[in-house]
Amino acid sequence: MLKSINPTTGKTIQTYESHSEKGVEKIINSVDKSWYHWRTTTFAHRSGLMQNLSSLLKSKKEELARLMALEMGKVEKEGIAEIEKCAWVCDYYAENAELFLANEDISTQATRSFISYRPLGTILAIMPWNFPFWQVFRFLAPTLMAGNTGVLKHASNVPGCSLAIEEIVREAGFPENVFRSLLIGSSQVKKVIEHHAIKAVSLTGSTPAGKSVAAIAGGQLKKCVLELGGSDPYVILKDADLKDAAKRCAAGRLLNAGQSCIAAKRFIVVEDVYAEFLEHFTHEMNNAYFGDPCEKESTMGPMARTDLRDELHKQVVDSVKKGAEIILGGEIPARPGAFYPPTILENVKPGMPAYEEELFGPVASVMKVKDEKEAIKIANDTEFGLGAAVFTKNIKMGENIAEISLDAGCCFVNDFVRSDPRLPFGGIKESGYGRELSAHGIREFVNIKTVVVK
Repeated sequence: MLKSINPTTGKTIQTYESHSEKGVEKIINSVDKSWYHWRTTTFAHRSGLMQNLSSLLKSKKEELARLMALEMGKVEKEGIAEIEKCAWVCDYYAENAELFLANEDISTQATRSFISYRPLGTILAIMPWNFPFWQVFRFLAPTLMAGNTGVLKHASNVPGCSLAIEEIVREAGFPENVFRSLLIGSSQVKKVIEHHAIKAVSLTGSTPAGKSVAAIAGGQLKKCVLELGGSDPYVILKDADLKDAAKRCAAGRLLNAGQSCIAAKRFIVVEDVYAEFLEHFTHEMNNAYFGDPCEKESTMGPMARTDLRDELHKQVVDSVKKGAEIILGGEIPARPGAFYPPTILENVKPGMPAYEEELFGPVASVMKVKDEKEAIKIANDTEFGLGAAVFTKNIKMGENIAEISLDAGCCFVNDFVRSDPRLPFGGIKESGYGRELSAHGIREFVNIKTVVVK
């Protein structure tokens, strides 16, 4: 049994019957059977259906945003933007998939040699609750356009979102069993990965979850794409536009109540401008209004679950015990729901959770450093490597730092990190491997086949 619980009120919205082992087997076999027909369809046919899906998403964006607000606490404005982004990725692959997967002729001694990109089969997506539509659609659009089929194991606290995605895909005209949701708990995932019909796995989630899934898939010699945790460093240099930097840093920290792998998390500021930046940053963080995500004045909703809120607070408390200082927030409000206020910690040092671990919520770790060299050293002093940013008016220097000095998969200059369908997305180190989005993403789950004609 899966429960959908409103994190604003703590009340149960709805319960869902989990799929039995036989039910899971039936769904996977049905999806696999559909693949043998789906892979023979033309790009033009798939593109038309994907464009239908985009149009439906746009027409239902308010309805789907409200579902997210109720199930995991996202403010409706952000929810609408998320659905619009899902429509964008559908349009992007509808327009570009055929180009990305076109045969490539290679000159050899043979009469003809070429590379062909062929679908693998049924791909398993294991997806998190924090962006319950976007995380799925950035997998779904390239996967289906490549001629694969998919099954989704969504997070257990967003079963309504999971079923809504399946329904809207069907409503767009896709065959019934091209993409299906599995309502199962984490204990059932191992058997799904090991199923003979599952050819590869895409997971977005925590680093421990990624390691577990990778171990199971590796035992079956099945490919994985893993987008895992992050502790993104934002470097603020002495020539930065401090007001603008503070505004963008706060936005990057508070988006989705700070519950994002690529959220800004560690703010590393050179000492010459530390006091001024902290003043601007505190002002921006304090301006957030956290409340009911269905109310228009709310700029931040609750965290997705109370256990996640309590875990975050423990990280804050433990960091303070080790010497960190609270500049803003840091206390659980006396109100129902999984709320946590925008929080700033300074004097953050190695050995503290706020330095070593991912803080998956609206808590910012601010650190003062002597100069650019020390800033980069601390930025890279992490087991994660998903995103990073640098703020400076010297664009050439900023580009050099982003390209060469920062150890992360996505590096931005003078803005907070975000994904874009046109650009590859993913991390290094404990933030995972493989890439989603762009031409790189659609080629992750295809057979890159060499064909030689004598």
